[in-house]
Amino acid sequence: MTQQKTHENVLGRWLVPAGELLPAEPSGQGAHIDVSSDAEAVGQWLAEFRASPQTLRAYRREAERLLLWLGERSVGLGELRRQDLDAYEAFLAAPQPSERWVGPSRPRHSPQWRPFRGPLSPASRRQSLVILQGLFAWLVEAGWVAHNPFRLMRDKRRRLDNRQGRVERYLERPLWDWLWQWLERSLEEGVGAKARFHHARRRMIFGFAYLLAPRISEMAATRMEDFAMREGLWWWQVVGKGGKLAHIPVPQDMQRLLVEWRTVLGLRPMPEPGEDTPLLRGLNGRRGLGDNQLYRLIREAFGDAAEALEAEQGGQGEVQRLRQATPHWLRHTALTHQAQAGVELRYLASTARHARLDTTARYLHAEDEEWHRQSSLHGLPVGADETRDEPV
Repeated sequence: MTQQKTHENVLGRWLVPAGELLPAEPSGQGAHIDVSSDAEAVGQWLAEFRASPQTLRAYRREAERLLLWLGERSVGLGELRRQDLDAYEAFLAAPQPSERWVGPSRPRHSPQWRPFRGPLSPASRRQSLVILQGLFAWLVEAGWVAHNPFRLMRDKRRRLDNRQGRVERYLERPLWDWLWQWLERSLEEGVGAKARFHHARRRMIFGFAYLLAPRISEMAATRMEDFAMREGLWWWQVVGKGGKLAHIPVPQDMQRLLVEWRTVLGLRPMPEPGEDTPLLRGLNGRRGLGDNQLYRLIREAFGDAAEALEAEQGGQGEVQRLRQATPHWLRHTALTHQAQAGVELRYLASTARHARLDTTARYLHAEDEEWHRQSSLHGLPVGADETRDEPV
């Protein structure tokens, strides 16, 4: 069998419709679930999350990657051992051979589909292991596998605790201010309707992301009727992670953006009850944007902004930040800047829709500055004819 033929066969095993997983050999006896393969067992675990589509999608992706990796080694879930976890984590950091595992976003039926867009960052690898630890805990309870290898990890806290010290992937205030001013710039005279629509949509997307701190899936799913007035105040209704319903205050700047965007769409100034149409739309002004399309539009805007900043100022540090930025950076930026503006932690947690306050506290960068200032009060002895500088 030639190498090319083997490669095609492997690709063929990956081409499965959305909602299905690859078959694998069954793991052991005495299961408490009615399944006959690893894929079916994982499918039953995923069914527990069907009420939360975003969680289901993320969990399915990580489970499928593991099944594919094990399939390459002709190993089932029940045969996974502690030493395999180190090899799998290394694989997540550098999927090899890259031409087989890594590629741009493609439909799942396409021969160019790949499980990875690129190597996973440390945070993404940690999240993958967290998800898979939960999978194996469920499989043990279901009697499908005999043990959970993740429980044998001596450094489990370091590797599996997904909480981080502080959020670093955000735009600091001066860079965000420049970016918004760049988005606000007037178009040249004579540009066509398509360019004007594209310009207005960019402003709406970035303003929405900055003012209300939505996740990208929440932005794509937002309908006009999700903005509603209650007792004289405007609120945004959103169904977030875990299917939890929340109502977020809509500040005046967001109301202004809504009016301007709806004017572009030829609509009345503010949304009305029962207006079940997409907020963010394609160029025809009617069709809504999907998650992937919205992701690409935001990344494209960051790339254009980086080129503009480099041409104007040439500062490589901030240019690189813009090139690295992803849509989720906008959520981090929004929450960080709200914290720096003095929004109380309890309200910040409600806007972020975090279950734990310590998760929200990661955005309190302002406290670092005060800590640094007060630390400067302590130092080495000064000479008799010297005085200690006061902290600035």
